[in-house]
Amino acid sequence: MQKIVPCLWFDTNAEEALNFYTSIFPNSRITDRLLWGDANPERKGSLLTATFELDGQEFMVLNGGPQYKFNPAISMFVPCETQADVDHYWEKLLEGGGEPVACGWLTDRYGVSWQVAPRALIRMFQDKDEAKANRAMQAMMKMVKLDLAEVQRAFEGS
Repeated sequence: MQKIVPCLWFDTNAEEALNFYTSIFPNSRITDRLLWGDANPERKGSLLTATFELDGQEFMVLNGGPQYKFNPAISMFVPCETQADVDHYWEKLLEGGGEPVACGWLTDRYGVSWQVAPRALIRMFQDKDEAKANRAMQAMMKMVKLDLAEVQRAFEGS
C-alpha cells in the first residue's frame, strides 16, 4: 500500500480531470468517490473528493474551490521507454487545451504540469563521459517535446 498519496486541488472540475487522466494511462481506475452533503448545500450531490490510480500510482482529487491554482513547482513525471510512448502521452495530455512548455514539460488543460521523458535520457545525462552527457543535455535544452533519436545522436556526437 502506498504511504503518501498526492492530492490535486481543483475548483469544481475534479471529476472531469480524473476521468481524463484515467483515460490516458493504462491500469488506471477510480477507486472511490465522496460527494458533497448538507455541509455545502450549493454543491450537494457533486464530487467532493475521489481517489484513483494512474498505472497503479494512487492519487486523490478535491473540488476545493477557486482559492488555489496549480503551478510548475510540482509536476507529474512520466518516464517513457520509447519515443512512441513519449508521443502518446505528450499528445494525450495536451488534448483539450494543454500547452507545451519546454524540455519535455507541458501544462494540461487543468493547469497541472507534466514532464514526459524517455528513461534513456537520464542514463545519457548520468554517463561517465561528461562530454557525451553535456551534448545530450544541450540537445534536450533546445527541445519542447523530447526527441529521443535526436538526443541520442547528440550524445554519440554524430
